Amino acid sequence: MTLALEGVSHGYGDGFVLEDVSLTAHSGEVLAVIGPSGVGKSTLLRLLALFERPDRGSVTDDGTDVWTLSTQERLAARRGVATVFQEASLFGASVRRNVEYGLRVRKSWPARLRHELATRLGMPTDAAVLDALETVGLADQLDQHAASLSGGEAQRVAFARALAYDPDVLLLDEPTSDLDPRNTALIERAVLEARRRDIGVVVATHDMHQAERIADRVAVLLDGGVIDVGDAETVFENPADERTRKFIDGELIY
Repeated sequence: MTLALEGVSHGYGDGFVLEDVSLTAHSGEVLAVIGPSGVGKSTLLRLLALFERPDRGSVTDDGTDVWTLSTQERLAARRGVATVFQEASLFGASVRRNVEYGLRVRKSWPARLRHELATRLGMPTDAAVLDALETVGLADQLDQHAASLSGGEAQRVAFARALAYDPDVLLLDEPTSDLDPRNTALIERAVLEARRRDIGVVVATHDMHQAERIADRVAVLLDGGVIDVGDAETVFENPADERTRKFIDGELIY
């Protein structure tokens, strides 16, 4: 799956938060979307996740405008996308049960879709859960109750839950905000593992150092649009737009 925004404008009330935005998420790549708080990074992710329909422009899945598809076809496209939000939202159950959740929902599909699940995972459900938890360093807490986890551990469980189904695209909204260095490092390691598995990862972050560490490409979101996009080294060392340099250097205050 290649997800793309093509000439997208979207807003709330009278104005646009995003205007004429075009951006593509490729398989096997980490794309970091950087910009100050309130600039529209979360809105961009919600559009890619197909949670919201753009006011203008299109969201495409391998070149097909998703919002022209039937409801069933659009739901199938949405199932290929997993999202991890800034604050983990876990059920009052064990770590195992939380990670199993997405798999259990999909196992209630008709036989054709259950077969798809088995094909995608290439392993039994229990093994998929353990594999996802190993990726985030929590395999030894499989049966621990979610309520006893630290904030960083809870966020890693949320990441594992998204990863367990092996999505085509993984969307992360400020995934390490307010986390300590250890939990941040473990989530960043999991992001790179997702990329190794050919998952397309889009990370919305205000942490430019994190973008430098993990991103293949960086998109800079300012003034309602993507003002710069390219490989990480070029964007940080030789940006095309002077506003990008000023933002990176802390000269632009929002």
